[in-house]
Amino acid sequence: MKKFIPVNEPLIVKQDIMNIKKTLEAGWVSAEGPNVKIFENKFSKFIGHKYAVTVANGTAALEIAVQSLNLPKNSEVIIPNFTIFSNAIACLKNNLKIKPIDCNKFDWNMNLHLILKNISSKTKLIIATHIYNYPLEIDKLRKICKKKKILLLEDAAEVFGQRYKKKMCGSFGDLSTYSFYANKQITTGEGGMITTNSKKLYEKIKNLKNLSFGKKNRFNHEDVSSNNRMSNIQATLGLSQLNRIKNIVKKRQSIGKKYFEYLSKNSNIFIPEPEKKFVKNIYWVVGLLITNTNLNIDAQYVMRKLNTMGVGTRPFFWPMHKQKMLKNYNFYNSKKKFINSEYISKYGFYLPSSLSLKNHEIKYISKCVNEIIN
Repeated sequence: MKKFIPVNEPLIVKQDIMNIKKTLEAGWVSAEGPNVKIFENKFSKFIGHKYAVTVANGTAALEIAVQSLNLPKNSEVIIPNFTIFSNAIACLKNNLKIKPIDCNKFDWNMNLHLILKNISSKTKLIIATHIYNYPLEIDKLRKICKKKKILLLEDAAEVFGQRYKKKMCGSFGDLSTYSFYANKQITTGEGGMITTNSKKLYEKIKNLKNLSFGKKNRFNHEDVSSNNRMSNIQATLGLSQLNRIKNIVKKRQSIGKKYFEYLSKNSNIFIPEPEKKFVKNIYWVVGLLITNTNLNIDAQYVMRKLNTMGVGTRPFFWPMHKQKMLKNYNFYNSKKKFINSEYISKYGFYLPSSLSLKNHEIKYISKCVNEIIN
């Protein structure tokens, strides 16, 4: 292969470009344009929540969602130890204590048993992030939250378009967040969304994303917040891509199945299967885990080798308990063991999964992987 294969790149089709051109010609370029509201309405209907609010990005979605709950200072929030750092940021900015939970070794989601074990009287919120391929057992977690009177924030950024037990991921939380970064199922370049069934939270979120302007006196601001609005141009692209989300999900799954076909016979690695009970793998990314440590190679070694062969990769998340920034905060016992998070952060990485990826490229990438991890 002469052409370098990037780990991910967005698929922008002619219809997307035509729709954006119409928006530009109409002059609606700011956050005041009509497509913002249309995008929000169509998105909420797709998820199955009553309300949706566009925001600037997925991190802003988490921060605003947590802030809207107005939790008491130093309340405990359970978050995944293995996830994007944005989960922690959303809590730190709102003066909350994080309690990271280790993940399962082979689906990479939070372990439900450990969640139950770590709930205390101070636990007010659980941020449930679905990681990479499969959703966590969100129905069971929802029951736990209801029983314990704990709020549930569902971070569905990585599984948008996926169903769990016939119900759309993102519809289980008291409020849910999404990202439209360039590598997500649908993209607006940068962008995010928050959905909820609560009218009270909806109104609060709308205010927080837009400088909390006063209701009676616009420039007498009601809360500490930023301008995190999405432009009408971005919403136009999101709306255009939302219209073909079913085809996008099918394509992702097709790519994942091909990788599974070519790599699952390699006994030195683990690749998630295409389907489990109640749910199909969405393959937002195609993650691999080196399982044979006797080979004395880790993810970084394999990624370097693949790069020389023209294949882009990306490492798995770095666990919360090893984040440099969090060492300055006494939020949790850093001596606590997170065996699975540490293992998969060292031995896990993901392969190219762009929607434009061709079968011969998947074959070539798989051949390279099998040669290196052998």
